[in-house]
Amino acid sequence: QGIEFDYCSVHSIWALKEAGIESIIINNNPETVSTDFDTSDRLYFEPLTPEDVLNVIYNEQPEGVIVQFGGQTAINLAEPLAKAGVPILGTSMEKIDLAEDRDKFEALLNQLNIPRPQGGTAYSVEEAVAVASKIGYPVVVRPSYVLGGRAMEIVYNESELYGYVESAVKITPKHPILVDKYVVGKEIEVDAISDGKDILIPGIMEHIERAGVHSGDSMAVYPQISLEEKTIELIVDYTRRLAQALEIKGLLNIQFVLHDDKLYVLEVNPRASRTVPILSKVTGVPMVKLATQICLGKSLSDLGYGTGLWKNSPFKAVKVPVFSFAKLHDVETSLGPEMKSTGEVLGMDLEYAKAMYKALLASGMKFPIQGAVLATIADKDKEEAFPLLKRLEKVGYQIYATSGTADYLKKRGVEVKAVKKIGEGDPNLLDLIRTNKINVVINTLTKGKIPERDGFKIRRTAVENGIPCLTSLDTAKAFIDVLEHCLAGQDLDVKPLNYYLQLAN
Repeated sequence: QGIEFDYCSVHSIWALKEAGIESIIINNNPETVSTDFDTSDRLYFEPLTPEDVLNVIYNEQPEGVIVQFGGQTAINLAEPLAKAGVPILGTSMEKIDLAEDRDKFEALLNQLNIPRPQGGTAYSVEEAVAVASKIGYPVVVRPSYVLGGRAMEIVYNESELYGYVESAVKITPKHPILVDKYVVGKEIEVDAISDGKDILIPGIMEHIERAGVHSGDSMAVYPQISLEEKTIELIVDYTRRLAQALEIKGLLNIQFVLHDDKLYVLEVNPRASRTVPILSKVTGVPMVKLATQICLGKSLSDLGYGTGLWKNSPFKAVKVPVFSFAKLHDVETSLGPEMKSTGEVLGMDLEYAKAMYKALLASGMKFPIQGAVLATIADKDKEEAFPLLKRLEKVGYQIYATSGTADYLKKRGVEVKAVKKIGEGDPNLLDLIRTNKINVVINTLTKGKIPERDGFKIRRTAVENGIPCLTSLDTAKAFIDVLEHCLAGQDLDVKPLNYYLQLAN
């Protein structure tokens, strides 16, 4: 797995050492701290498959196994290990299965009276079409038990659903697909520590991009910036009730979406998530250490950290994903439910705009104060994009747009230069990008992401020429917020992490 779960594994090892317990780590990734020779007492450099892991367990005869710090791969081992009689420390295999099994989890939410988007499980194409017709398009479709949202898509009609099933997944009785109503709303993420009775929530992270972009690819801010107090109270209440019902002992991650003032639960992961290292750093709460101690039998009251929502910090911390698209040829760069980022960076400041600026800058995005933007906006997004492009014009950006977007903007008083599409002659919009006449591209998706389409070529050309290409209007808004902030001429200062943690205390 990635560095986030390496962090969690290493911090758990340190907590075990502190408790005087000998630890063994099994990992097959050479690029990790957990596979350093001196991290654990014993290291097995083996594939994370049931057969290989059980061989190690038979050889070592450990008192128990912790699976909650190694991401989804480790959690997927809980069932075969438990069936082989291996004690799972922390949350039990039955409760992990309750959170991971679609039908059981839905029954639990109904029992707790916690809303979730409508959906169903399909064991054939016909069943998938029936579920989608019943709940209404658009729907999110994905295989069950996937890593990183792999093969997950938003589909808008029946023909797209047939296309998805034919090209992306093979449905079998053992491998059904999940079909859920796509709820367009604000996504919220919570990482909590639970001892089965009480919970501690170090912080609530609010996503910048609306639901539909994988949480690993979303920008997120801590503490939340736009949630009402009643929503925060509901988040804490739902988290507590779910942790108690699932008898979580250790870490859990919950993803919520807020739509029309109603809070829905998207999913519960009975394990560490990729935001645990960031939240631990910015709150000062040693989440993995506490979770490991709970796996060993301690309670939150024993650990002296209190329960409920941890105090909010006076600063803002912004997480921004980092992508490797320039190194990967012919890869679609648009963001969606399937995770594509290969890392992330953190920006911190007392002001939100400054924290966002630091994070975007660290992610490799360039911020010319004066420049040019190329806008190719899908019809469904034009109304929402208009005020953003108007703001860009106001800060001094020259706006280039394809004919449809240009006509729309001109009618509303925006000064815009129309450019030729691909195939309409030279110079066209790709030539503008290649000759460095464009500083940023805003390209929202029409349906379909096949390489032959113009949008795909525009996004690839931008990436290959080192130009930011924003496919979400929420990301574009954050970019413009920062540009306006830069024009205000306020200085940035860089402080160590401890400076901000002292302010919180």
